[in-house]
Amino acid sequence: MSESFPTAPPFRRLLLTGAAGGLGRVLRPRLKRLCATLRVSDVAVLAPTGDGEELAPAPLEDARAVRALLEGVDAVVHLGGISVEGPFEPILDANVRGTYHLYEAARLHGTRRIVYASSNHVTGFYRQDEVVDPSMPMRPDGNYGLSKAWGELVARFYFDRYGIETVCLRIGSSFPEPKDRRMLATWLSYDDLERLVVASLTAPLVGHSVVYGLSDNTTAWWDNASAAHLGFRPRDSSEPFRSALEAKEPALDPSDPAVRYQGGAFVTKGPYA
Repeated sequence: MSESFPTAPPFRRLLLTGAAGGLGRVLRPRLKRLCATLRVSDVAVLAPTGDGEELAPAPLEDARAVRALLEGVDAVVHLGGISVEGPFEPILDANVRGTYHLYEAARLHGTRRIVYASSNHVTGFYRQDEVVDPSMPMRPDGNYGLSKAWGELVARFYFDRYGIETVCLRIGSSFPEPKDRRMLATWLSYDDLERLVVASLTAPLVGHSVVYGLSDNTTAWWDNASAAHLGFRPRDSSEPFRSALEAKEPALDPSDPAVRYQGGAFVTKGPYA
């Protein structure tokens, strides 16, 4: 999907956190065209550097390490942290403390824009027969969703107080293809993920924006009308996969909370004590 920019790349140095994760590995080669140098970070093992890349492993819970990570960075795509539901303490370190450390480092170094990987699990306790827009109250479905709600509030504060722009991406389900009936509504193709991230980085003014990350699916639980200023236009759809998925899962129990609520199985996980 990648297209070259007709002039110099928009950024001198772009930081990608969570670069060893599933979506980080997808975006890493696709973001190089946006910058002279792509700095990639994770606590997991990273692939060796290519042209125009530099490795900078850093634990997000370490404020000093994150401060060094942001030095010389023009913009950030922040995918780092824990991306699944689970016990609170690890999520606290990576997603709560880590997000605060990232924004504070951005303030100290003058980084002006962050694309923050939030999650649809911020609103996971809305029903699947409801349509949600970013102005509606958060209804997180677990510790992970709570941490992403916190991250959106951190981003709001750092914009209001310090002018650091953020696009919070409430990412749905980004895989090569949807895996089940739920993903007919939540699927975000890899190409549409790239389009969304690039639009979030390059739109002239974003302020503090919240947008759902989904492709042009026929079944949709989320309304992105308020994010039109980003210029994001999804081009893919889950519809070609519908027949096979509905045949694979012919009957779902409407009394099952994982079927009733948008968060799916996340609404039933825990407690962890």
